[in-house]
Parts: sequence; C-alpha cells; structure tokens
Amino acid sequence: MNTQFFGKTLSGPFTIPSGIVTTATSIIQYVFDHMPEVGVVTTKSIGLAPRLGNREPVLSQYAPGCFVNAVGLTNPGAHESVALLGQLRVPADRFLLTSIFGGSLEEFVEVAKLLAPVSDGLELNLSCPHAKGYGMAMGQDPEMVRAITAAVKAVVDIPVIPKLTPNTPNIAEIARAAAEGGADALCAINTLGPGYTSSHGHPVLSNGAGGMSGKGVLPIALKCVREVIAATGLPVIGCGGASSAEDVRAFFDAGASVVGVGSALVGMTTGDMQAYFSTLQRDLDHNSDRAESLVRYDIDMQFRPVSLVSNERVCDDIAILTFDRKINVQAGEFIFLWIPGLGEKPFSALTDDPFSLVVIDLGEFTHALMDLPVGTEAYVRGPHGVPVEPPEDARIMAVAGGTGLAAVYQIARDFGNAEIFVGARSDDRLYFLDECAQIAELHVATDDGSAGYHGRVTELLRERLSGMPAEDRDALVFYNCGPEPMVHAAEAVQREFCQPGQIFSAIDYLTKCGVGICGACAAPDGRRGCVDGPFL
Repeated sequence: MNTQFFGKTLSGPFTIPSGIVTTATSIIQYVFDHMPEVGVVTTKSIGLAPRLGNREPVLSQYAPGCFVNAVGLTNPGAHESVALLGQLRVPADRFLLTSIFGGSLEEFVEVAKLLAPVSDGLELNLSCPHAKGYGMAMGQDPEMVRAITAAVKAVVDIPVIPKLTPNTPNIAEIARAAAEGGADALCAINTLGPGYTSSHGHPVLSNGAGGMSGKGVLPIALKCVREVIAATGLPVIGCGGASSAEDVRAFFDAGASVVGVGSALVGMTTGDMQAYFSTLQRDLDHNSDRAESLVRYDIDMQFRPVSLVSNERVCDDIAILTFDRKINVQAGEFIFLWIPGLGEKPFSALTDDPFSLVVIDLGEFTHALMDLPVGTEAYVRGPHGVPVEPPEDARIMAVAGGTGLAAVYQIARDFGNAEIFVGARSDDRLYFLDECAQIAELHVATDDGSAGYHGRVTELLRERLSGMPAEDRDALVFYNCGPEPMVHAAEAVQREFCQPGQIFSAIDYLTKCGVGICGACAAPDGRRGCVDGPFL
C-alpha cells in the first residue's frame, strides 16, 4: 500500500507519533531499516534547550490499553539534535517528521531554523497537555496558533504540520487558524486531558496529572479528524487510540492520510513491533483484523505494597534494603520501587524471598533510600524485562560492578555452572560475597588491592580467559552488569577470546517507563533495554 505524502511515495501508511518509542535516533534508524510499514517517523518533541523532563513515574495505566503520561518534553535540545538527526539514513520512501516546541513564537522560529535542514517536515507541538507554558497552553489560542504557524512557515521551505489539541471546545476553529497561518497539513490529536491516576491513595505520576492516550481516546480522535478535515481540507495525520486494522480503517474513512499508532506498542519487544506493523499492513491489504491480537493488553503496571524491614549500610554510598514480602522475579528481570512523592527507579532483585535490593547513592531518589527508615511503606511494580535463557550446556561467566551484582547473582543462583567476577574500588565496597561463593566460583578484584586481585576486574577476567583452552571458551556465555565503562571494558576483553553472540550486557537499567515507550533505555543498535533486555 503506497501513500503519497509531500512528494514522497511512502512505503507504508503509518507513523509512530511523537513521544512514543521513537525517542532516540538509534530507534528511529532501526524503524527506518526494518519496518517499511512505518512510512513517517515522528521524533520526540525537541526544544531549544535540553530538558530532563519530569521525575518518574512518568507513565500510568488505568485500564488495559489506556494510559496517562507526563514525560515532560524530555529532549537533548535543538543543537545536539541537529547533529543526531543529521546522522540518520532516511530511505527515499520514508519521511522524517521532526516535532518541535517552544515557549514563545521566537523559540519556535529558532528551533525550526536549526532543525529544518535535517528534517523532511516539522511538526509543531501546540498540544502537549502537561508541560506548563508549552504545547496546549498555546494551542488553545487560535491567534497564537496562526501566528506561530505563519512565523515558522516564513523561515523554512519544508512542510509544516501543527499538532492539535483535543482539549478545546472548537478544534475546527484551531485548525482553521493553523491553515490561515500556512500549515501544509495537520496532526490530530495529541493526548486528552490532563488526566489523573492514583494508587494506594497517592497520585501515580510525579507531575500529578498527564495526557490520556490509548483505546479510550479513539472516538474523540475520530471525531476531531473529521472536524479538522471538514474545516480545512488539508491532509491530516490521524492518531489517538488506534490499535487494530478496524481502527485504522476508521481513520481513513474519517479522511486521514496517514495513521499514527502509539500506545498500542506498549510492552512490545522490537521483534514484536516488527511483526505487529507487518500484520497490520496485511490486515489492510486483505481485509482482515489480526494485528490487535498482538497488542499487550496483559501488561501489569499495578503497584504492590512492601514494607522495609532492614536497611543495611555497606559503606558510605552503598546500602542493602530488605522488604517484608516475596516477589516473583526471574533471573534477568527487574522491578520498579516507588515511593510516593519521591519517585521510582528500576532495580534488580538481590534476593526475591524476601525481596531485597542494592542501592548506590547516585541521585535524589537513591540518596533518600540510603537512610530510609525501617517500617517505611513503599510499592513495587513488575517484573519487567526478559528472563535470561542460557543454553543448557552453557558455562556462565558473570561480571559485575556496583549494583550489577544483584542481577548476576540471580543468574548464577538459578542456572549454576557459573563463575562470578566482582570488581570494586576497595574492599569496603564489596557485599554479598559469601552468598556468591556458595553458588559459584567467585573471583574478586579491587583497584587498590585491599581484597582479591590487585587491579581491574577486567584484567582478572583476561587472565582467566587466556588460560582456558579454546574449546572451553566456545561453551561460555557472558553476562555483564554494572556501570557503563566497566561493561564496555568487559565486552572488549570477551571479544578478544569469544564470539559476540556469547556476550550479553545490561548497563544499570537506564529506563523510565519499563514498558518500551519512553525510549530512555535505547541501545546503540535500536533495541530498548526494558523490553528487549535488560541483557542485550
């Protein structure tokens, strides 16, 4: 199915809307290379200056397939984005739609001028419902919409596509204002709201409220698309709640030229997402409706209460927290710990019965955990991630630093036939060694020589591998977990002796949502650690 879109014959009629999945250039490139059904890829919204966004939690599920999010316009800023987007290889039959935002007309213009040279078109975010002073605050004012659209059109020579908010009594009026400003097309709709979710008497989102997406907004999205097209006659990218071929056909019937699929991708691995879009395209071609069976309506984002029974300090900046209940988690999976008002972060379980985790003081959330008093009620969700599955005859070598020992301990405990390599700056930073020695052959290295091998754990690893016969090395499977420099150093050593397919690594679980949507855990190859890993 070919779609004509601003001079390009697209390979497919779909887009992934802004802020969903395609939030890192490595993911965008993967979509370009492997998902031809996605003819338009829309970036996450980019502003003039970098923004960290809101603290976690940033995503909440209030019903199967229905979400509230408040990521907070996280982005690296326009100048860095120019360099990142400029490295993309955009096929001739694809369209890179760069979403931009600003706090003023002048900011929109400045960002547009910077990003236009590396974009096929610009989406104007005039609709984000949860970032104060941005998005919806401007998009509800027809005069502001008209002025911003006209100002951006005056400085770029590529299509300009305002994204409209449904949070207005008359979206047709807003659409006409955008058209009068020179819009080449429109996108409808952004998320509805803001909405609110709670758990155990506390607001879930750190922002308090956020934009509503998923199945529940589909009827509103279809209504808005019809009204926008009737008011302007412009091409429209229709999005909001589409998950099935029937939904997509409804958008086309409403007049949409391209259909966005976003929340339906929650929880999908990269392979799942490829299969989903392929099936969705076949459904359109053959008048079937099978793709929705691939949507993860079974995702569990509910929080369960736990109570802290022990907070054991290892050293000044490392502590082991133990809670009062068992959690069901397999080796390789992770959970989120949530403390209302403070935030949430992902952790491997050091033990699962009772549940315990290791904390290193690295930020506001972990700093607060260091002195968390016994009796504190917290909450967990998950597990998330993909359990590891080493071959039955594999010999496991697990390399850990920092909190990474929790993840590799679980692997060694559950599968046996393992060696654990642990590295630290000094002996006071070592923990759980007796437990590790009971289940695996243990190798310890410290930078200062205060315990075990005097030097880097990767040097100790090299010595071990260099002394092994080649046939023994062929049976090895490596699991690396810890700080990024250590993990990359371990991989480099392992590649000296073994094949890349024997190596799996997790880098401190850099994830916000845990279900594949926010893109914070993007790997260089385009996979997402939270749904494709965390061991990649």
